[in-house]
Amino acid sequence: MYKAITDRIIVRLSDSPQSELIKLPDNTPRNTGTVLDVGPEVHGVQPGDEIIFHAFDELPLPQKNLVVVREKSVLGIFDKKKQIEGKENL
Repeated sequence: MYKAITDRIIVRLSDSPQSELIKLPDNTPRNTGTVLDVGPEVHGVQPGDEIIFHAFDELPLPQKNLVVVREKSVLGIFDKKKQIEGKENL
């Protein structure tokens, strides 16, 4: 397994973004995923968080579907509790 250092975050990418109305190519950048590990300088996210990050700031790892991003590339954290309560909209 990988261990994050400094301000880095290891993310397992979500499945390809698809919907019933829009079909995107398989090579469409995926910019959402689950945080697996954070470096010691990361304070805004923690392992288990579902995040969205800038799609072109990631560094792929040899293991498929894993990337490393800097904390400053994180655009937001999904609030699972609001989604469960049916409050998906901001």
